[in-house]
Amino acid sequence: MTNKTAPPLLRIKLDSSTPVYQQIADGLRTLLVGGTFQPGDRLPTVRQMAIDLGVNHNTVAEAYRLLADDHWLDLKRRRGATVILRTAPPAKPSTRDDFIHRLRALAARAMADGLEAKAVTKHLSALANELQNFRKATP
Repeated sequence: MTNKTAPPLLRIKLDSSTPVYQQIADGLRTLLVGGTFQPGDRLPTVRQMAIDLGVNHNTVAEAYRLLADDHWLDLKRRRGATVILRTAPPAKPSTRDDFIHRLRALAARAMADGLEAKAVTKHLSALANELQNFRKATP
């Protein structure tokens, strides 16, 4: 399957403190983990993604390089970015603690921005269920 435009679920915030290239990489990683793209699928060209998102092509190229460094994409000149089969590496001992720290910070930020604790809990629970279902569906 060849995709010609940016995925509709990919959104960036130009006013965010997170660099745009990181937002693009994070958004694509979410879609990759969720199965939106399969090994062999081609992502939009750097130029097309940049046009669709309204950003500089170097920003998209950096996001693609990050994903290639993490073994999600195969980048070839003039052929673009192709999704490759990736197996998750074994977790480092610090992975769990780092995840919990970042999750707590994210929840605290959401609550500081006005989201009620009940809503945070609801969304975390829904996400946990979604992840469990995804794991059951993947071989």
